[in-house]
Amino acid sequence: MSRKLLKSGVIVSFMTFISRILGLVRDAVIANLMGAGANADVFLFANKIPNFLRRLFAEGAFAQAFIPVLTDVKNEGDENHLREFIAKVTGSLGVVVTIVTIIGVIASPVLAALFGTGWFIEHLQGGPKGAKFELASMMLKITFPYLLFVSMTGLAGAILNTLNKFAMAAFTPVLLNVAIISCAIYLSPHFAEPAFALAWGVFIGGLLQLLFLIPFLIKANVLVKPKWGWNDPDLIKVRTLMIPALFGVSVGQINLLLDTMIASFLGTGAISWLYYSDRLLEFPLGLFGIAIATVILPTLSRNHVSKDSKSFNNNIDWAVKMVCFLGIPAAAGLFMLAEPMLLTIFQRGEFTPLDATYASHSLKAYSFGLLSFMLVKVLAPGFYSRQDTKTPVKFGIWCMAANMLFNLILVWPFGFVGLAMATSLSACMNALLLYVTLHKQGVYQASSKTIWLLIKILFSSGLMALVIFKVNPEITTWLEFSLLMKVIELTKLVVAGGSVFMISLLLLGVRKRSFIAV
Repeated sequence: MSRKLLKSGVIVSFMTFISRILGLVRDAVIANLMGAGANADVFLFANKIPNFLRRLFAEGAFAQAFIPVLTDVKNEGDENHLREFIAKVTGSLGVVVTIVTIIGVIASPVLAALFGTGWFIEHLQGGPKGAKFELASMMLKITFPYLLFVSMTGLAGAILNTLNKFAMAAFTPVLLNVAIISCAIYLSPHFAEPAFALAWGVFIGGLLQLLFLIPFLIKANVLVKPKWGWNDPDLIKVRTLMIPALFGVSVGQINLLLDTMIASFLGTGAISWLYYSDRLLEFPLGLFGIAIATVILPTLSRNHVSKDSKSFNNNIDWAVKMVCFLGIPAAAGLFMLAEPMLLTIFQRGEFTPLDATYASHSLKAYSFGLLSFMLVKVLAPGFYSRQDTKTPVKFGIWCMAANMLFNLILVWPFGFVGLAMATSLSACMNALLLYVTLHKQGVYQASSKTIWLLIKILFSSGLMALVIFKVNPEITTWLEFSLLMKVIELTKLVVAGGSVFMISLLLLGVRKRSFIAV
């Protein structure tokens, strides 16, 4: 089974890789256009709120609740029942999200005041940052409908994933990135505030994502006429599972929103620095963690339905080994190359070397939590696939409270970097709680081979970091490099580090069979 999972994971990772590369291009365009100034803060703020809700209504809590129930219905073998269930979920989700979207557009000033409290207070007092609140209120009216488009895209993607068709849904973020890049280049000159062109890019990109998946739904014979079915027994089951999952799966996003609220009280640039560092963190997280989690949930749901506890344990073990193999060296690389990467990718136009330096501090803080972020992605399906959403939500609430406590402790001595440190600490706590509970329930226990593999990966990653530290040029030298030289030097460092890591693992006896479930 792990070979099938690996094949599916590679497909999703490849599509995600294309999306993430374009995402970095998009962020480089944004950095060039607006840097880390006030307009950048406002756009990133206005984009973050619908993205947070996307995690609730689309690929986050909804998918975690919907896929196990859809797997149950699909395994009954009644195609009419399957199509009826999809029709009712589509109609009910569509109505709810449409209402939320309309409310969000109308109440955009309230949302801007709630999550940009610092700007709102400045607005009331007539301070200079008050203009950010007004801009955010207007921009939210453009970006908020993205929630509707991406939620229906998430539904379509969940259906296709359950049918083992992973590539199409994984490709859709490419369209969003293309739309934002195109609007930044061709539409921004027509606006007094370039950020509005980016907001329209979000709107257009969301619509394109939804339209792209419709032909694949038709081909799979699952495109149905939406129906209202709020009280349908299967939909009630989805609702019951989804309500606690809203917190459990989205605790990281909630923490990021709380960080944004606190950052609005800090100086101009804090939100942007956190954003650019988070974007680099999201590259390995999406490429490896989310890709593996995407393919593991339908598989674990089938294992649970067939009562195959051995395969259930082995498949989680495979996912844990894969995220450790990919996530630990990625975290070490992000920490060691934080400033060179930010200088290479973003430092041009309005994005200054000082911005890169500040963003590198928060990226280093985030890198400590990368493995935990990835482990949460693959351990949480161990609960959701068994239709247990209460346990992760309990841990999610604890970790959200802990994150706020960490924020209060760390923000004063470390500023915006303290917010990143707090997010990483709460992620570590979440991953630990999920693993310990799965272990106590007898659902998953890491094998001795997995523990030894983890030790070898840690050693090899440390050796890789040491080599990078020794050969990495001084930052003053990086500042003197041309863009081409930065790209060449960064590529050399990545290749050198990756080679040391892989050679070390081979010398320690790690082989392909080490990652196959038994």
